[in-house]
Amino acid sequence: MDMLSIKRGILSVTDKSGLAEFASELVGFGVELISTGGTKKMLLDAGLEVKSVSDVTGFPEIMGGRVKTLHPSVHGGILADKDNPEHLSTLDEHGIKTIDMVCVNLYNFAKAVSEGQDLRSAVEQIDIGGPTMLRASAKNFHSVLVVPSPVHYPRILEDMKKNDGKVSLALRKDLAAETFALVSEYDSMIAKYLADHDA
Repeated sequence: MDMLSIKRGILSVTDKSGLAEFASELVGFGVELISTGGTKKMLLDAGLEVKSVSDVTGFPEIMGGRVKTLHPSVHGGILADKDNPEHLSTLDEHGIKTIDMVCVNLYNFAKAVSEGQDLRSAVEQIDIGGPTMLRASAKNFHSVLVVPSPVHYPRILEDMKKNDGKVSLALRKDLAAETFALVSEYDSMIAKYLADHDA
């Protein structure tokens, strides 16, 4: 599809700069916000209505937050091709709603490294759910808007204002390409760190 309506979005970010303002604008367009942990708290503190990911999955965050978004109710909603009736029928069959936007930036692994944390501590700063959601939404850019960094908030809002709350395919494709580059860089940094440190 060319123009995508944003009805539901997941926001789960490490860099929270500009997020409250961005989310407030999204709410003005009628977007339902879904979030996790510290991001959810910040949005609630800003007076916004936010649904917890655990409300969507029907399952609590476990293992100290290691597992929270890795669930079919999240990834089915992200990976469904909205132009494919079979995908939409599968969602309906399992009571899964589509997710139209994924706004995620990753745990700051570089910070953990720069602080000289020991290997086990640094490994806890390796983001798993974040890259998984980013890759899923970037792969499915025909049906989902991926937002990998706060620098894109103004461009997205401008596109939505110009297109009655919808986002163009051209913008979605551009952000998907940037997302894959960003996740690749993140993985390369982790690979180098692990290769350079003894177990």
